[in-house]
Amino acid sequence: MIKDISNFQNVFFIGIAGVGMSAIAQYLKGIGKDVSGSDRYFHPDEFNPTKNLLEAEGIQCFLQDGSGISEDTDLVVVSTAIEDTVFEVQKAKALSIPIIKRSELLAIIAQSKKTIAVAGTSGKSTTSAMLYQILNDAGLSPSIISGAGLTSLIKQGKIGNAAVGKGEWLIIEADESDGSVVQYKPEIGLLLNIDKDHQEIDELIQLFTIFKGNTHHRFIVNQSNLLAKDLSSDKSSDFGFETPEAGYCITDFHQEGFHLSFRIQNQVFEMNAIGRHSAENAAAAIAVAHSVGVSLEVCAQSLAQYEGIYRRHQILGQKNGVWVIDDYAHNPAKCASSIKACQLVAGEGRLITWFQPHGYKPTRFLKQDFIDEISAALRPQDEILMSEIFYAGGTAVKDISANDLVLGIKEKGKKACFIEHRAEIIPYLSQHLHSGDILLLMGARDPSLETFAKEVFNGLLANSF
Repeated sequence: MIKDISNFQNVFFIGIAGVGMSAIAQYLKGIGKDVSGSDRYFHPDEFNPTKNLLEAEGIQCFLQDGSGISEDTDLVVVSTAIEDTVFEVQKAKALSIPIIKRSELLAIIAQSKKTIAVAGTSGKSTTSAMLYQILNDAGLSPSIISGAGLTSLIKQGKIGNAAVGKGEWLIIEADESDGSVVQYKPEIGLLLNIDKDHQEIDELIQLFTIFKGNTHHRFIVNQSNLLAKDLSSDKSSDFGFETPEAGYCITDFHQEGFHLSFRIQNQVFEMNAIGRHSAENAAAAIAVAHSVGVSLEVCAQSLAQYEGIYRRHQILGQKNGVWVIDDYAHNPAKCASSIKACQLVAGEGRLITWFQPHGYKPTRFLKQDFIDEISAALRPQDEILMSEIFYAGGTAVKDISANDLVLGIKEKGKKACFIEHRAEIIPYLSQHLHSGDILLLMGARDPSLETFAKEVFNGLLANSF
């Protein structure tokens, strides 16, 4: 049985191209493990950017045909999306190779370091990236296993969602979507927010309460979030937006284009980012960093250089007077926050948003929340476009459509349009965009979204508004 990071050397990942799997694979390679893996997106004689970057790190990649698993394999890792019927799982069982889930392995890794676990239904990847940069700039040389690529690491030719430092701290994301948040026992636990996503609120509160109980040293929460603040242990360690009771209270927030500023404990912070939620995420990172001895001045100097993460309000550029922003937002709270953040950039101008929901079950579960929160966020001049729900395969019951969300938003008096096929988006935009508009693209899980966003951006070049 695998209970410690020293219990294995040769590890194989089924579904290694997934962002959570590839991060752990790179981390293990970085600490000297023999790592390999397969993925259904790997095909013969077909270039795959993730495969290429993994192999550049010395991680051997295979087709998902079982050829990478042998008697020399000590451990096989699967994500929650990998079913027992997959041939490679069957082969591992036949060879009596231990099989564990990604979250179980992450919990084992976390036991080997002083760990900071970032939890909450929104903002985990961004906050983890900000905290990593601050601790790195402070000379603490942290490690990180993240759910998104950091721009600073991507520029080094890496996937960007993992790094191995020489210091004692490891930053991880504690995911509530699969319930695995309860598996981690960090030195410092950070709770950003609690909003309906994947589970009902009562279930989420139960998970985060257990997470709090598992935290060894300090538990830090967002006093601005009505549900999260009820789990506070020490308000002097907490953060929040204009919450005087919080030790790290955000005041004097100001957004000017793609630049924001705010103040915490009389220290001015400036960042190239957008939205109140960005300031909240930064305050969370600041609260943790300051608790481990980093001065607020160093925090400010570091965040001023923060370059962001992959597909989190990623600014693709401006074409014909239209700014295009690509974002990973996918649940109701995230979509509403993303819309509100981009409205600050648009000013009195229009915000045109495109959104592709993912998964029939989560869309059905969150249907009314999507309708309510997106409708409340949209202004009279704004419009949201939706294409059909992304389907990743499996046995999902297709009894809901993105058009159901559109109709609900229209009933609330807001502008919404269902464009079933993404191929029709660029022609639609060419007829409806005007110079001065902001175009926000939102969606998750679909690996083709980055390519689609670039296609939309490049398509604007051929049109004059």
